[in-house]
Amino acid sequence: MMRTALMLATLLALTACSGAGEPAASDSAAPAAAAADAPAEQAAATPRKTVFDEQLKALEKAKGVEKQLQDEKAKRDQELDAAGG
Repeated sequence: MMRTALMLATLLALTACSGAGEPAASDSAAPAAAAADAPAEQAAATPRKTVFDEQLKALEKAKGVEKQLQDEKAKRDQELDAAGG
């Protein structure tokens, strides 16, 4: 019983804090709100530096090397097929 009550209270707290039920702005306030949100949207569009950037660079480099090796293998296979091997 206590467990159910705790889960229900947690669910209600999360639902109350979600912000999904915020009322829509009126039409007269919409242009002002859109102008205020413009810098926030631009900031969200620019990528932020994270601790994973170096790892992502290494991953992209490895993918590039793998692609190069696959291309070279395909070229060698075509040369062998053309030579009758």
